[in-house]
Amino acid sequence: MYYSEEIESEMIKFYQSLNEKDKRRYAAIEAKKLGHGGIKYMSELFGCNRNTITEGKSELENIEVAKFNEPVIREKGGGRKSCFENIPELDEIFLSVVQEQTAGDPMDAETKWTYLNQGEIVEKLKEKGIEISMPIVRQLLDKHNYVKRKAQKQLATGQTANRNEQFENIARLKQEYGDAGEPVISKLMCL
Repeated sequence: MYYSEEIESEMIKFYQSLNEKDKRRYAAIEAKKLGHGGIKYMSELFGCNRNTITEGKSELENIEVAKFNEPVIREKGGGRKSCFENIPELDEIFLSVVQEQTAGDPMDAETKWTYLNQGEIVEKLKEKGIEISMPIVRQLLDKHNYVKRKAQKQLATGQTANRNEQFENIARLKQEYGDAGEPVISKLMCL
């Protein structure tokens, strides 16, 4: 055994944080430091093929300094596809989820919002078999022109001449209904 378990653990963590090209080179450097048996030890430690380490050694021997700064590792178009490409029915299902909870501005047909928050939309989509994250929900809301609903505070329009009489009338009606054994439901009580 060349290194302690603690050092091996740190080396593995670092190795896993690297891209493919840097993994090869790092494993090759470590193997070279150990000398005889280093390639075998590193391939077992990192779980990579011995040929990968040999290729890394070759790269290190023939490398130009400028190549260490290559910005792109893979060709464009590689990597995971977006959920918009992988789930063609995503827009349709999203709209069906928010449809019942959608409202809008009666003065502007283009302005609409949903009463569901992003977490609730994620859960409702999950119930329909689609697992996406909240940033994707935000993208869907933007894509379909949903806006955040702003709380609006309106200023009072001033004093009404009969304001006190209105409250007195409500109090009188409540008393009458209560005395008659009828239920009394106030809009204020419902809030």
